[in-house]
Amino acid sequence: MLNPLDLSADALWKKRFRAPAIAGSSRAAQNPGRGLVASNKDGVYQLYAWDTTTDDLRQLTDEPAGVAHGFISADGEHVYYLQDRGGDEIGHYARLPFSGGQPEDISPDLPDYASHSFSECDSGNARGFAAVYDKGFHFIIHDRRHAKPVFTLTKEALSIGPYLSQDAEIAVIASTEKTGSAECALEAYDVQSGALIAELWDGPGSGTDVAGFSPSPGDMRLAGSSSAGGYHRPFVWNPLSGERHDIHSDQFSGDVKVWHWSPDAQRLLLHQFDRAVQTLYVYYPADGRVHKLDTPPGTLSPGSGFLDDGALQVHLADSTAPTRLLELDAETGAVIRTVLDLGVDVAPGIPWRSVSYPSSGGAEIQAWLATPPGDGPFPTIVQTHGGPTAVQTNSWKPDAQAWLDHGFAFFSLNYRGSTTFGYEFQHAIDGNLGDLEVDDIAAGVDWLLSNGIAQPGAILKTGGSYGGYLTLQSLGRRPELFAGGMAIVAIADWRLMYEDQAGTLRGYQRSMFGGAPDEKPEAHRVASPITYAADIQAPILVLQGENDTRCPARQMRVYEQRLKDLGKSIDIYWFDAGHGSLAIDEQIKHQELMLKFAFRTLGY
Repeated sequence: MLNPLDLSADALWKKRFRAPAIAGSSRAAQNPGRGLVASNKDGVYQLYAWDTTTDDLRQLTDEPAGVAHGFISADGEHVYYLQDRGGDEIGHYARLPFSGGQPEDISPDLPDYASHSFSECDSGNARGFAAVYDKGFHFIIHDRRHAKPVFTLTKEALSIGPYLSQDAEIAVIASTEKTGSAECALEAYDVQSGALIAELWDGPGSGTDVAGFSPSPGDMRLAGSSSAGGYHRPFVWNPLSGERHDIHSDQFSGDVKVWHWSPDAQRLLLHQFDRAVQTLYVYYPADGRVHKLDTPPGTLSPGSGFLDDGALQVHLADSTAPTRLLELDAETGAVIRTVLDLGVDVAPGIPWRSVSYPSSGGAEIQAWLATPPGDGPFPTIVQTHGGPTAVQTNSWKPDAQAWLDHGFAFFSLNYRGSTTFGYEFQHAIDGNLGDLEVDDIAAGVDWLLSNGIAQPGAILKTGGSYGGYLTLQSLGRRPELFAGGMAIVAIADWRLMYEDQAGTLRGYQRSMFGGAPDEKPEAHRVASPITYAADIQAPILVLQGENDTRCPARQMRVYEQRLKDLGKSIDIYWFDAGHGSLAIDEQIKHQELMLKFAFRTLGY
């Protein structure tokens, strides 16, 4: 039995949505008294100047659709962000004075572009970014003193970077060009001459990630990780000398990557991610020691890393409280203080617990489960995360708590394709999207029913982005499982999506399928929910952004019309933003629509 639908202005679940959260924070490399914070403390995610001596925040941006990502210059004088149009993630990088003022376009001669990477070397003498347009990934490095390009490179394959050494002597690009998959190999270039000076890849079945160069002048060591052994393990590599040191420890399990160098380059902060659970280590390059920290439980994300006094700053959230910035003892991991906690008055949520169950082919699937007070079985929400190269952790999700407040059980699974479960698990879906993931969803439903958690006939499927795609794919491939589905910024037709999406995502799609739609037509057809439109039985609610360039509007309009032509029940709410909304009021509106849909679908 569900609790009464509560849409009142002071509903507890709405207060949780309104609890301010931190999307990220960083400090200026040469001026650590200045920092940058992204937060929704005033209702929409924006960038804030952060006085790290007083922890005061001052709003810098005022973009209507919000800004969730930004970068602070090494000297702390400017911040940078991608200024787009209504959240479509296409535009130009803008520079804004830390003291406030109007944004300035740093690339006025370029056409509009998508981008997923921006960097400035620690000396502050150069900045680099990727501009994706005209079917190419264009990498540009500016001499910051003269704001002119000193290095350019174009790749057709999905590529990320540039990662710059301390004074921009070397630029590293992570590219899928050589691997032929979604994994990357590294290419190191001399910035002044443009010459390729070194490459790093451990061969087929592996990929490399980059953390960054040493912050010490003249030190050309790059920290990163390789998945050659099935799980990521960290390394330190010097592209000039070719010297490489792989970091091993009997303490490691799951994926271990580098998060930060210390300011003196004498320590590295290592981050372990094993079956959706995180652990921190400190590595000492001088003697090879690896020291495990007493890591706080929950979801960790990088903060400023090591401070000059040796402490650490990281972000932490869990299923009961939103993201806050903590300062940890770098020797023990003990919490020294809470630096920023903008949601201190939020009502706590119901904790999640980790469960696992078997799926097809002998795969073991990990999931998070939370149940409301009382005895089951309960009407149940089955959620899948986006990505697919992502993982659901024990994190703050006001939407999950809203379902629990109303008497639903909440179940979020890490299907095959998720990260932190090993290379084989992550890449099991390559070239065959929407198949094994649906097996894992179906096995999860069976587990919920057999354990008396889910009420038969009262299970609803939801998710956003790739999780929204899996919602539509599940409703078509396994229509008997669900009473209804709620898809957020979803994929319905991979072929049409490829035609309309941003260039950054086209490269990613090619890497996942092993080719473009005209090269792999059957793989794209069987992976598309529109293929199974005639088999859908349950009603569907879709929440889709008008300006979304990741999951563009046209493919969803075609899907909607196909279902209506077939006499199926589908309602679409179009909102004025891109791939999701950064505005709290709009997020609350989405949850209201889903709650009403769920109560109506289940006959309440």
